[in-house]
Amino acid sequence: MRILIANDDGYLAPGLAALVKACEGLGDIDVVAPEQNASGTSNALTLTRPLSVFEVKADHGCRVRVVTGTPSDCVHVALTGLLPQKPDLVLSGINNGANMGDDTLYSGTVAAAMEGYLFGIPAIAFSQVVKGWSQIDAAAAAARRVVDHVLASRRAGPWLLNVNIPNRADATELPWEITRLGRRHASAPVIQQTNPRGEPIYWIGPAGDAREAGEGTDFHATTNGRISITPLQVDLTDHARCGDWRSALGMAAQ
Repeated sequence: MRILIANDDGYLAPGLAALVKACEGLGDIDVVAPEQNASGTSNALTLTRPLSVFEVKADHGCRVRVVTGTPSDCVHVALTGLLPQKPDLVLSGINNGANMGDDTLYSGTVAAAMEGYLFGIPAIAFSQVVKGWSQIDAAAAAARRVVDHVLASRRAGPWLLNVNIPNRADATELPWEITRLGRRHASAPVIQQTNPRGEPIYWIGPAGDAREAGEGTDFHATTNGRISITPLQVDLTDHARCGDWRSALGMAAQ
């Protein structure tokens, strides 16, 4: 078993160290992570400048190949030239905060796992529900339990799972739920400030609150003390409305 572990919070993040430590004994582990926090970069690839890669032993003890790019860059570079052979599994996280509902479209954590999935490799993204790294070791132990069960299932890949773990000391004992993505309200307005030269600057506002958080959603599961496991796919096609669009645009084209 060869496992590639990445994240979006950067190579010094406690969540990365905890996940690497929790996966010890599963096989050969390669860690490739961004040099800086790259949260919210989604599936971005760096195409306008070269990327540098250097190896360090981080303060948390992990040997990490550090990439001067995005989470997707890390996995892409690893799979297309950096690693001597293709891994059997790609893991991403553990993220500092939830990646549920609409978050998945912006998440660098999910994107890193998705990059492995796009290359035909089974992948799992792990996140803690609340920021701050509280109970991170328990979350890592819960992540290892998920990985063990998934591997034991011998499910044919590729597949992509998005896992959100409540910040609880008993995370390994929490029940699991297969969920769908919920929805958030629109994010808060941008925050306008002024820089030292008197010019306006803008901060992206915080994410909106949960809007669709009913039973079966990732929001509902984690709020009720369960670990949310959401199978994801890349196909964004609105299949249900394809027929309507064919009719509407077909009439207009005649």
